[in-house]
Amino acid sequence: MAALTSFGFLLIAAAAWYVATDPFQHSVGNGVKHFEPQYIAAPTYDILQNFSRDTDSKLQKAELKWRGEFWGPESVTFDARGRGPYTGISDGRVMRYDGPELGWSTFAYTSRNRSDICTPKTPPAPDLAHEHICGRPLGLRFEKKTGNLWIADAYFGILKVGPKGGQAEPVITEIDGIPMRFSNDLDFDEDGVLYFTDSSTKWSRRQFFLSILEAEDTGRFLKYDPKTKEPTVLIKNLRFPNGVAVSKDGSFVVLCETRGGRLLRYWLKGEKKGTHEMFALLPGWPDNVRRNPNGDFWVAIHALRTTGDMYFGMFPWLRYLAVRFPIPQKYLYKLFTGRLHAMVIRYGPDGSIKEVLEDQTGKVVQFVSEVEEHDGKLYLGSVLLPHLAVYTIPTSSDS
Repeated sequence: MAALTSFGFLLIAAAAWYVATDPFQHSVGNGVKHFEPQYIAAPTYDILQNFSRDTDSKLQKAELKWRGEFWGPESVTFDARGRGPYTGISDGRVMRYDGPELGWSTFAYTSRNRSDICTPKTPPAPDLAHEHICGRPLGLRFEKKTGNLWIADAYFGILKVGPKGGQAEPVITEIDGIPMRFSNDLDFDEDGVLYFTDSSTKWSRRQFFLSILEAEDTGRFLKYDPKTKEPTVLIKNLRFPNGVAVSKDGSFVVLCETRGGRLLRYWLKGEKKGTHEMFALLPGWPDNVRRNPNGDFWVAIHALRTTGDMYFGMFPWLRYLAVRFPIPQKYLYKLFTGRLHAMVIRYGPDGSIKEVLEDQTGKVVQFVSEVEEHDGKLYLGSVLLPHLAVYTIPTSSDS
């Protein structure tokens, strides 16, 4: 009995040493000194239980295309001539598709460092260790008047490149003396004013999961006036602001606040000009938002809310322990994102739900980052996967 007791104490001591020292550097917070998780109020259960669902999993009819051509096509866009899609990928390049015969080619770079470490890998693979060197283009938008492509690079701020592509030039790298640490998405109004997000002033994209776990509120929503060439902060203290889309009539901007699980509306015109309000509370974590030709907004839900995350939100100390315990990120990430799944939601300009599309088992589509509607199809990007998914919108004759 004494031997068993001694062995038990040894096991407890060994486990305590392992947790305290993290000898294999498995913990998400390895090397992180300042991690201060904040309280997040759980949403009412109505948003989870009474939300419209696609029980037919229509996204399973999507086609996975260009697998193996790149990794992490987060944002998708087309130019004024209809060429594309264009997409930014994990090795720092912006790619363009020129049809089945020519395929994909490099259109632009955000980093001037094109050394061997930034050389495209075969097969393509994510490389978080070198993103800050090679660049990581996220949001993409064409400026109508000039044909320039504007790029939100997670590390290099807001950049632009001419219609012929090449090396992108930085336009905005800091605001009010605070460097842009995590540029994410952008959109223009009809006057050429740019609206964009900086997801965090504390964490970089390589540390995005720490920002999500901490639920910190250093994110900013901003604008850039090309006439004055001055950026202005419009909303501060946001929890991971992400996608941006200007309304068709130019009266407001829809903004995704990922960690808040909601959409905000920032008014550009009218009596409420300069104020913001809730546009929609979501059943998951929104990534990007894109307006379609009719003026509706497609919202990509990266992952549904989980019961585990709701509890973690209400008890910050649990998140502190989760970050300090030697739990590899991929397992902790699964706890927060739940089972494989895909959801995209189309909202009207009044905030009403027009359509919900899902792949409820993740059989075909997973982890959607953006939805771009173009010529009767939805192009679904994913920052985590090596392909685009393309869903053909049914016509009236198909029903």
